[in-house]
Amino acid sequence: MQITVTVNGAEYTRDVEPRLLLVHFLRDELGLTGTHWGCDTSNCGVCVVLLDGLPAKSCTVLAVMADGHEVRTVEGLAGTDGSDGLDPVQRAFSDMHGLQCGFCTPGMLLTSRALLDRNPDPSEAEIREAISGQVCRCTGYENIVRAVRAAAERAGTVTS
Repeated sequence: MQITVTVNGAEYTRDVEPRLLLVHFLRDELGLTGTHWGCDTSNCGVCVVLLDGLPAKSCTVLAVMADGHEVRTVEGLAGTDGSDGLDPVQRAFSDMHGLQCGFCTPGMLLTSRALLDRNPDPSEAEIREAISGQVCRCTGYENIVRAVRAAAERAGTVTS
């Protein structure tokens, strides 16, 4: 099937198998390997991308379902704040040590960005609920929550 998807602001038209998962389309067809592939069961959340601005687990979305839609990957997150080239969420994750091995980080960053786009001042409980579909095997989530709060405190620089 032929699909046209806008990914990180660029439009791509490709012929794909109807059963191709969005995670494989992004990684294999477009070379956007920042979207990680973990469990294929939607349990871990490492494959999260933003689909029309909302977090979506790309291991359970067919590429054909993204036809005509906008996808944002972690590669599309950088460069939005104008200072150091990092989104405020990326900067806060770095500053607050909200990552360790980095495997879950792209999904965490995008989920956090979507939360802050909807709610620029979330409570700790709201942050924990937003990231509850993401598994991080390295941290106790404390620094991740601190990082999202730090990004929220920079609300004047937060962009969607």
